Amino acid sequence: MSRLERITVDASICHGKPTVRGLRYPVQMLLELLASGMSVDEVLGDYPDLERDDVLAALEFGALTAAGQSVGPLGAA
Repeated sequence: MSRLERITVDASICHGKPTVRGLRYPVQMLLELLASGMSVDEVLGDYPDLERDDVLAALEFGALTAAGQSVGPLGAA
């Protein structure tokens, strides 16, 4: 089950970087938090307006782009 519909791109939000549901949380930031050792639950605790599926969508997006796969088109916020 893909969660990529939660990833949006809007030129007026975060300079057009992929974000989660247009909430101004760039996918890159979430991946960096997880890479630094934070758990999904810790991220959700620090950012209560995020949902577990948002973090999983960021991981899915990161995995696909790391594999060199093109992801898109992404919806607008």
